[in-house]
Amino acid sequence: MGTLAISRKPAAARSTTKRQASAPKTPAKPAKERILIEFPAEALRRAEEAARAAGISRSEFVRGAVEQRLDAIAEAEFERELAEACIANSQRNLELLKEFEYVDREAWEALP
Repeated sequence: MGTLAISRKPAAARSTTKRQASAPKTPAKPAKERILIEFPAEALRRAEEAARAAGISRSEFVRGAVEQRLDAIAEAEFERELAEACIANSQRNLELLKEFEYVDREAWEALP
């Protein structure tokens, strides 16, 4: 049977502070960078009015607008990829439709 050796730090090397329970961790805020953007005066005035009406800061309004535009771009890209996939698989889809046509017809005719 083997031996288990346990070593301890000398008393001088041990921490003398008590460990406190840590507070629940809050999610880290995303990093932000400050930027300078030039707006036409009328667009800035309208953005400020809209932000005020929404009860948010101008920065929040602009961030939200940028995020909405980025989401729209991502959605359009997804829809484009989906359309390409449909076209690429159209022949196989037609083959499957023909293969199961009789099952679909039987089910349809059995409906009251």
